[in-house]
Amino acid sequence: QVQLVESGGGLVQAGGSLRLSCAASGRTFSRYAMGWFRQAPGKEREFVAAIRRTGEDTYYADSVKGRFVISRDNARNTVYLQMNSLKPEDTAIYYCAAATTYSGAYYHGSYDYWGQGTQVTVSS
Repeated sequence: QVQLVESGGGLVQAGGSLRLSCAASGRTFSRYAMGWFRQAPGKEREFVAAIRRTGEDTYYADSVKGRFVISRDNARNTVYLQMNSLKPEDTAIYYCAAATTYSGAYYHGSYDYWGQGTQVTVSS
């Protein structure tokens, strides 16, 4: 089992920044590819970003490319999502997730473990 706990969400004005963190406990964190997803009210959960086990490769949704940066610190068992130039359409609950494989990282079904989510609200 892997337990994931997100933090860092909140209310921010458009154009602002937030950094989300996801702390993992349980089995060895470095064995897992990590991803961030988000879900807005009335919408399906959508992929945001993913990172390989050792962090040498990352992948982003087109909607956040150039604005968001995913990173990880395996020594701290933590994955981060730095969100810059936030827009009102970024408002959602953000979830981190862990997968045993990086293949299909954009697909929520590829992930084995999920956190409870953290709310991000961007005001216009």
